[in-house]
Amino acid sequence: MRTKLTIREGWLEPVRKLPSPNQDLRPTGEISLLVIHCISLPPGEFGKGFIDQLFTNRLDPKAHPYFAGIAELKVSAHLFIDRQGNLTQYVPFHRRAWHAGVSSFQGRERCNDFSIGIELEGTETLPYTEDQYRILAKVVRVLLNAYEGLSLERIVGHSDIAPGRKTDPGPSFDWPRLRQLVASSAPI
Repeated sequence: MRTKLTIREGWLEPVRKLPSPNQDLRPTGEISLLVIHCISLPPGEFGKGFIDQLFTNRLDPKAHPYFAGIAELKVSAHLFIDRQGNLTQYVPFHRRAWHAGVSSFQGRERCNDFSIGIELEGTETLPYTEDQYRILAKVVRVLLNAYEGLSLERIVGHSDIAPGRKTDPGPSFDWPRLRQLVASSAPI
């Protein structure tokens, strides 16, 4: 994606939009944390479209044995970046996506209230793609410019806000690479 990304009315442009019903108002409107996640459905499989179905409450529990245990979940993220670096937005940034669950950051509970959640298509043990890092860095730059409460120090993994319960994005995520790309002045 070589085009310039902008935010208009909480939506990243130009990005595929697929609104999720799993969202609501932020209690204070604050955006001061960015949470990186990973997801694959079924686990370890990519590009099947099931993530869209999960985040829009259309996942068929009979489509795969794993889905029987998750089809009734009401979850979402603001953004999803697939293995090729394609973006989908499910929830506008000014609204609360349901991505973090029971969570805490610097002693503050309920991270969904003040965070943006970004899902990377992947697993905790497989390397993420160069396209994903490039697009993620581009998105992070846009978000840092748009929301003064965000900073490089306030970008965390799901594992950081839900330790013992969550382990994503996992050891395969290259934090130094992301920070280098975001800090670089070179075009992404």
